[in-house]
Amino acid sequence: MKRSFIAVSSLLISVPVFAQAPAPATGVGTAKIVWQMSAANVLKSAEMLPEADYSFKPVATVRSFGDLFGHVAGSEYMFCAAALGEAPKAEDDIEKSVKTKVGLIAALKAAAAYCDRAYAMTDAQAAGMTKLFGGDQSKYFALMLNAAHVDEHYGNLVTYLRIKGMVPPSSQPQPAGQ
Repeated sequence: MKRSFIAVSSLLISVPVFAQAPAPATGVGTAKIVWQMSAANVLKSAEMLPEADYSFKPVATVRSFGDLFGHVAGSEYMFCAAALGEAPKAEDDIEKSVKTKVGLIAALKAAAAYCDRAYAMTDAQAAGMTKLFGGDQSKYFALMLNAAHVDEHYGNLVTYLRIKGMVPPSSQPQPAGQ
């Protein structure tokens, strides 16, 4: 009897905890979470890196830190414009024209603000079609590809940061509660 009471009491105490947990994100919400994590790591990388290292390339045949930041910002505009059904800017515009730390951080923040609009759409809206790379794709595909692309280039940044003896944002200790 005592064991049954303890088991039932434990169940009753835990039920409200589970009932209060938010429902897991689906569709666009999941894509948004992945994109936000990767974009935040790219931005933190840009902020922590000394400006003197923005021109660093591990080898001559790859983009520099600064070029990567500009590429990420420019491609976010391209992918999110496709998701929104808007005309995109030239994907390499930022990479070619913005070279300072302040300018690239501002560009990353502006691109993220623009993409926030795209990731605010519903799953039903994301099922609509758009043009991307000359073909018909779902808007959801454009959002997923954006998230994957940002994360792909965060992987480049991780390698570059390690070469420079720095700890990437995703490997840094997180404050309690995060």
